[in-house]
Amino acid sequence: MSKLQLSDLAIFGGKAAFDAELHVGRPNVPDRRRLLERMSDILDRKWLTNNGPYVQEFEQRVAEMIGVKHCIAMCNGTAALEVAIKAADLRDEVIVPSFTFVGTVHALQWQQLKPVFCDVDPLSHNIDPARVEQMITPRTTGIMGVHVWGRPCDIPALTKISKKYNLRLLFDAAHAFGCSHRGRMIGNFGDAEAFSFHATKFFNTFEGGAVVTNNEDLAAKIRLMKNFGFAGNDEVIQIGINGKMSEPSAAMGLSGLENLDEFIKVNRINYQQYRNELEGLQGVRLLTFDESEKCNFQYVVFEVDESVTQVSRDEMLRVLWSENVLARRYFYPGCHRMEPYRSLFPNAGLMLPETERVVERVLCLPTGTSIGSHEIRTICDIIRVVLLNGDVVRKRLRDLQQMMDSKDRKKMH
Repeated sequence: MSKLQLSDLAIFGGKAAFDAELHVGRPNVPDRRRLLERMSDILDRKWLTNNGPYVQEFEQRVAEMIGVKHCIAMCNGTAALEVAIKAADLRDEVIVPSFTFVGTVHALQWQQLKPVFCDVDPLSHNIDPARVEQMITPRTTGIMGVHVWGRPCDIPALTKISKKYNLRLLFDAAHAFGCSHRGRMIGNFGDAEAFSFHATKFFNTFEGGAVVTNNEDLAAKIRLMKNFGFAGNDEVIQIGINGKMSEPSAAMGLSGLENLDEFIKVNRINYQQYRNELEGLQGVRLLTFDESEKCNFQYVVFEVDESVTQVSRDEMLRVLWSENVLARRYFYPGCHRMEPYRSLFPNAGLMLPETERVVERVLCLPTGTSIGSHEIRTICDIIRVVLLNGDVVRKRLRDLQQMMDSKDRKKMH
C-alpha cells in the first residue's frame, strides 16, 4: 500500500515526485548501432530521398507485416490522409468524428471538403455507426473512421453502411499500427488506411506516415500524387504534392521494426501494471484492450467521473503536472470547438453529447520505454491519494488559484 500522504503532494508544499518531466508519447529509440549503420550507408550512397532503397525496403516490410498489397510511405501522417482523400475522389461532405486529432479534420477542410461531425460510442470512443447513418445526406461522399487508442472502429458496421450508400470508406489508423481486428491486421479495411509514424507514436520514423490499401488503382494514383504526379522523368499526368518519405526516415523505420516487439512488450507490461494499480478505485475507468487481438498498447487512458471523485479531470491534471507527470487531455476540447470549425458549425455540439462528455473526462498517462515499474507505481499512488481526498484537493487547488489571481490583480495595479 502507498505510503504517500496528502502533505507529500507538491500542491501542499511537498517535493515534486519526479525531478525530470514524464511525457506522454516520448519517442522510443531503436538499436542505435543498426540505425547509425543505415545512416552511414545513406551518406555513402548520397541518395537521401526520391524513393531510395531504404524507402522501398520499408514499404515492402510494412506491407508484409500487415498482409496488405500496397504500402506507400509518406513524409507524415497528415500528408498520407490528404493524398488518400484526394486519390479516393472525396467531394462535398465527409462524415468524421470530432473526437480525434485536429489533423484528421484539417485534412478534409484543407481540400475544401465539409467535415460532418459524428458522435462517438461512449465506451469505445470510436465513431458510432448508428449515428453515422443518421448524418448521411445526398451530398455525402465518404466516411472517415478513426481507430482511437488503437482500438478498431466497428469496421463491419461501417463497411455495411458504406456499401449500402455507395460511399468511400477511409480510416485514420494513426494510433493502430501493429493492431488487428478479428485476426486481420489494421490496414486491410476500407478503401485505404493512413498511418502516422510521428515521433510521439510508439513506432516512429522521426516524422512520417503511410497509406496502405489493397486497391490497385488507388495505390497507383497515390504513388503518383505523392511525387507531384510524375509518371516519368519529364511526364506529369496529374496534380500532386511532395509527400515522399526520406531515406533517413525510412532507416529509422526499418530499425524500429526490428525492435517493434520489444516496444509493444514494454507497453503491454506498463498497461497491465496501471490496470492492476488502479483497479478498484472509485470514479475512474481505465480503458481496456482486447488482449486476444494484436495491440500496441501505446496509450494508457482513463476517465475521471467528477460526480464520484469530487475532483475534475482538469484538477487531477493540475496535480499530476505539479508532480512533473505531464499527463495529457486527448482530444480536448473536440475538433468542433476549434477554429475554423466552431465558427463554421457553431451548433455542432448539440449533435455530439457523448463527445462533449468524453473530452471533459479523458486523461492519458505516460508509458513507453522511458518509464518503468517505479514510475508507474508512483503515478498511481498520486492518483490514489487525490481520489481518497478529492474534496480537500479541490479546495487546495481553488485556494492556490485565488492566490494567483490576487497576485495578478496586484501586478495590474
